[in-house]
Amino acid sequence: MRNLLIIALALSAVGCTRWSMDHHLDQAYREYSRGNCERVMLELSQVERKSRSRRYVQPEVSLLRGQCLERQSLFVDAAQTYQFIIAQYPSSEYAYRAKARLDTLRQLGKLSSATPAKPLPAPL
Repeated sequence: MRNLLIIALALSAVGCTRWSMDHHLDQAYREYSRGNCERVMLELSQVERKSRSRRYVQPEVSLLRGQCLERQSLFVDAAQTYQFIIAQYPSSEYAYRAKARLDTLRQLGKLSSATPAKPLPAPL
């Protein structure tokens, strides 16, 4: 009986974490549709704290974060977020979406297509 109680408590804790993570992610999408990116970032932070053992949520969280960065006109930061998704989750649908967002930013002229400068050692 004691083992059954322990198993039930463990399962309910997992379910509560999942429910809480889903709640924060849903709330982030609601706030995004309202245009409240500060609140979106807060909700996404809550999701990340709850999803450390569920890494499959990270690309979705990162994509929404990138979209909020775009809304705040932080295009370089958004592009770096999209590049992170592409590098870490290359076979996910979110990598495909991130590539599309990067292409859109380039076409709109929000990103320069030039390669970043490489530091060189100072001459002696």
